[in-house]
Amino acid sequence: MRAAAARDEPVRRRLMGEATRLFAEKGFEGTSVQEIVSAAGVTKGAMYHYFASKDDLLREIYARVLRLQTERLDRFADTPGPVADRVRAAAVDVIVTTVENLDDFVIFFRSMHQLAPETQKAVRAERRRYHERFRDLVLEGQRAGAFRADVPAELVVDYFFGSVHHLGSWFRAAGPLTGRQVGEHFADLLLASLRP
Repeated sequence: MRAAAARDEPVRRRLMGEATRLFAEKGFEGTSVQEIVSAAGVTKGAMYHYFASKDDLLREIYARVLRLQTERLDRFADTPGPVADRVRAAAVDVIVTTVENLDDFVIFFRSMHQLAPETQKAVRAERRRYHERFRDLVLEGQRAGAFRADVPAELVVDYFFGSVHHLGSWFRAAGPLTGRQVGEHFADLLLASLRP
């Protein structure tokens, strides 16, 4: 079973890579399934073996990064130590991983409205779980007295992630700051706003 999965993974990765490239160049709506499979060098049957639809491909482009970020956030949240340090590490990390996968984020947020309503709902629920885990860290800090408690944790998280979601509109790899430097600045701003 494992050998078959290892054999299959390059095809799946190729499909996602070509879909990402084509969605970035031509837009989600302007890219056909035929163009994706031709670019990946596979048949439509092979694509439908991995993805139920073009919607499914778009969702997976975003979901793979969200899974990575969720795993890393769980690690930061579950690590012992001061809550401010864990929030800072998580805040830096979400910026760094977003910048490292910026094309995926830009494509997804530009095209999400074109997904089927049930797919949109599922993606929003996955993203909400991530935000809630981050919010729980902020709440932990508020309860411990490490963070000010007069601002609802939910609002803090919405404010922070609103900034994260706009990275695609202004961040440039060739710009004056690296993704890590932007992450450090964002994390410092977040913690400064939470200081009691």
